[in-house]
Amino acid sequence: MTKLACNTLLTLLLLFTINSFSQDIVSPKPKNVSNWNGKNTIGFDFSEIAFMNWSSGGESSISGLFKGSFVLTYSNRNVKWVEELIVRYGVNKQDGLDLRKTDDAFRYNSTIGYRKDSTSNWYHSAKFTFNTQFTNGYKYPNREIAISRLFAPAYTFLGAGAEYSSKKKDENLYISPITMKNTLVLDQYLANQGAFGVAKAVYDVDGNLIYEGKKSKTELGFLITSYLKKEIFKNIILENRLSLYSDYINNFGNVDIDCNTQLNLVVNRYVRANIGAHFVYDDDIKSKEEINGVQTTVGPKLQLKQVLGVGLEYVF
Repeated sequence: MTKLACNTLLTLLLLFTINSFSQDIVSPKPKNVSNWNGKNTIGFDFSEIAFMNWSSGGESSISGLFKGSFVLTYSNRNVKWVEELIVRYGVNKQDGLDLRKTDDAFRYNSTIGYRKDSTSNWYHSAKFTFNTQFTNGYKYPNREIAISRLFAPAYTFLGAGAEYSSKKKDENLYISPITMKNTLVLDQYLANQGAFGVAKAVYDVDGNLIYEGKKSKTELGFLITSYLKKEIFKNIILENRLSLYSDYINNFGNVDIDCNTQLNLVVNRYVRANIGAHFVYDDDIKSKEEINGVQTTVGPKLQLKQVLGVGLEYVF
């Protein structure tokens, strides 16, 4: 090979290398984009009041609430799958009193949907929900008899329907004409009482047990759930969750209501204040009252829980 041929070959190789390198810089290959997206939030609210020689009187107290929200979303054009876990646990301690529970929740939601048109916000969806608590619940000051326990109650919802989901994920409406609700009371003492709507135990005239209470109850009904999250003023965010359920077979039209409304006041990236109210009405949940020193079961009542807290929050 002549010297001219060698120089020509080297020049061509150099030009090819430069051209390939410049194309990589100008038009880089797109990286693979995952269809999975996660958002996790953990927080801790804390409040404390202390007195020493305070002329107006008062009792010192300290409260703490841990809360977590973990969301994992799969999205691929016409298919969407959302996994959500919400946990809350709070306690309070006052002078002269034992530690008391103020909040206790474990909630898991799984929704998978399919839409025919990628521009539509409506999906054909199936939804599964599981709710329970972590520790025993009491009607204070009575700490001898638990009125609820882990998996007593626990609720599962499984159904299919139509779901509207906004592109910003701040609005959601789910309508299911066919949803199976299963109530679990996996504590025999509570099941024998017929707690949370299960069939109670049967006794003879002498008080001897004939049949133990059922530990589960299954219903088939109509379910509507909605979710709304909006910034109503600067750094003030309204968040609302609503669930309505009515059983077709047993007293259709008698609606179970679960409504949780919360205002989040954003101080900065990590500090937030929140004001919330949680309303629950379920005809199967009978309230407890102390009558002449004896814990007595009375009829169903509207349940209300109000929360005001300031704490730290971390999103990752």
